[in-house]
Amino acid sequence: MALRFDGRVAIVTGAGGGLGRTYAIELAKRGCKVVVNDLGGDRHGTSASTSMADKVVAEIKSAGGVAVPNYDSVEFGDKIVKTAIDNFGRIDIVINNAGILRDVSFLNMKELDWDLIFKVHMKGAYSVTKAAWPYMREQKYGRIVCTSSNAAVFGSFGQTNYSAAKHALIGFSNSLALEGEKYNIKANTLIPTAGSRLTQTVMPQELVDALKPEYVTPLVVYMVHETFDENGKLFEAGAGWYGTQQYYRSAGKVITNATAEQVRDGWKQVTDMTGARHMNKIAEATQELMAILANHGEETGNSTTTTTTGGGQTGGDWPSNVKTSALFKEMNDGVHADPSAVKGINAIILYSITDGSKEIGKFTLDFKSATPSVYYGDIKGGEKATVTVTVSDDDFMDIAAGKLPPQKAFMGGKLKVKGNVMLLQKMQGILEAKRKAKM
Repeated sequence: MALRFDGRVAIVTGAGGGLGRTYAIELAKRGCKVVVNDLGGDRHGTSASTSMADKVVAEIKSAGGVAVPNYDSVEFGDKIVKTAIDNFGRIDIVINNAGILRDVSFLNMKELDWDLIFKVHMKGAYSVTKAAWPYMREQKYGRIVCTSSNAAVFGSFGQTNYSAAKHALIGFSNSLALEGEKYNIKANTLIPTAGSRLTQTVMPQELVDALKPEYVTPLVVYMVHETFDENGKLFEAGAGWYGTQQYYRSAGKVITNATAEQVRDGWKQVTDMTGARHMNKIAEATQELMAILANHGEETGNSTTTTTTGGGQTGGDWPSNVKTSALFKEMNDGVHADPSAVKGINAIILYSITDGSKEIGKFTLDFKSATPSVYYGDIKGGEKATVTVTVSDDDFMDIAAGKLPPQKAFMGGKLKVKGNVMLLQKMQGILEAKRKAKM
């Protein structure tokens, strides 16, 4: 089936020529109403003209499409979005494509060279997206594309300003993806390689002519369609080739209480990319480091946790003064009814529940024995905890109810962990399943 955009409204910045023009024309062909934004300046951002946007709008209209021009600088995103709302009543798609160059070696770079690049690329993307964001949230729909560059990934001689701004857009887009996810707003980044007035300064003319913008356009059209489910990703296109880029990190080397000399001596392993892996979220990277700290015997919370050896409280009735007691009782009933639910955990987890300052109860999750169980009190039989968790009664209720993300609680010091922190991800899966079963 053809990818149609009937009823959708798009803003394409820098759409007076090059890549932006092809995006605007192709979207309009597919039924999208388009705001063709272009200041009409030169590649250095030092002039303005209405002619470029007008020509593209005329081209779209002559082919039976719907479009209006906008001549504002992208730093005035509210005016650009107002054009969409005033003419079409909504905004569904933002393609942050506008850009300029101020190429100069770092030694000779002036503040104006730096500031203008960031004003157009970074501030422009921020300003337009910021103005469109409330409308997208309200309608629970949006598709955003930010334009980066291989200069952001590899660097480019004479383009420290451009490379820095283009890399900033990757972080900008990835963060938008997280904040917009529950509102069905997808944000992704594009690295295009195409001939344009910008690439004329770094490519021979025959290559500029061969790398047609039309080679990139199919990917962008798909990226802004309602069926596109990718979010927070980095894609690349050029010369009819389409792909994706990801960040990978090495397995690395753990050196407890390292000295500079030990890091030097272990450098081959530190930098060995054998077994390198991609991580989808910052929480994954942080949790891995916390697990390493735990294996050092270090504390991974913001204060000390309780000891985990036997003694102290003993198992017994579920205390009514601890709100989460009912939750732990439900866990116990659940593992008795279906022991296979915790089969893969094979650990003992001790929860120290507090009133926000002092401990008010301990609960043991014994998923190590042949008959898994959850009970009130400290660990029995002289066993030791695989992981110890300290959390307040109220915070754990919010975590179990899905109101407080466990990663947020952990990073904020509300959830303190000692031991194998990765086990808590499995535990969160059990809590999430129980919460959904009640809905």
